[in-house]
Amino acid sequence: MRKTLRSFTPFSFIRGAAALGLLLAGSLAQADEPLKLGTTAAFVPPLEVAVEEARAQGLEVKLVEFTDWIAPNVSLANGDIDLNYFQHIPFLENAKQEGGYDLVPVARGVINNVGLYSKKHKDFASLPEGASVAIANDPINGGRALQLLEKAGLIQLKPGVGYKATQQDITANPRKLKIIELEAVQLVRALDEVDLALGYPHYIRLAGTHDAESALLFDGLDYPEYIIQFVAQPQKAKDPRILKFIEIYQSSPKVRAALDKSNGKLYQAGWES
Repeated sequence: MRKTLRSFTPFSFIRGAAALGLLLAGSLAQADEPLKLGTTAAFVPPLEVAVEEARAQGLEVKLVEFTDWIAPNVSLANGDIDLNYFQHIPFLENAKQEGGYDLVPVARGVINNVGLYSKKHKDFASLPEGASVAIANDPINGGRALQLLEKAGLIQLKPGVGYKATQQDITANPRKLKIIELEAVQLVRALDEVDLALGYPHYIRLAGTHDAESALLFDGLDYPEYIIQFVAQPQKAKDPRILKFIEIYQSSPKVRAALDKSNGKLYQAGWES
């Protein structure tokens, strides 16, 4: 069968070149758009410094602050932002399960330490039998509290249960601790009533009723699952803008100084572990 050859004319060349030009222009416009990064209040000051550092290196970043812990993942899944930074792996996995999101961790950030605090006792040895202990009542922070109680030698958990631990996973409680589950934001107030409580340093600082650095025990990089993660959609995980911003955040002396100012000694750089 004889094939018909497609004719080539100057007009078809011009039309094709114009289409290619529009395509390239669209790609360049996309590349020139600022990187949209979602976060929450606790992480804003150091991120603002990183944004300024990025701008100095030719990368525009728009910081979007959210007032709750649900919207950052909704916005990321919808493509309204390119990246978020506010959550650790357990929180992300729970959010993915509940919301059906397709999101992945891209790189490590900091880990904000939490601690076991007491206004009544100076050490764990002073805790009486039957001491009252307040922990968070949500599955993520409650599991973190139980891990910390195990680290303190006060309870034992089923091997390998990790951050998914619940009170049903306690295999030994020699002090017969009475574990009370409360809303996380109420734990600071509970310090006046209980023998021991899980505490979040930033909440304690805001309350002004206790020294945030006075916990009997802090967690840290022994629980790397609580390192805050930069999170993106899978198809954007290798976006050069994202990788460049993360490199700035992790390596800039100015950002490290801002982290020190915001968190004092109660954080660690998770990317260094």
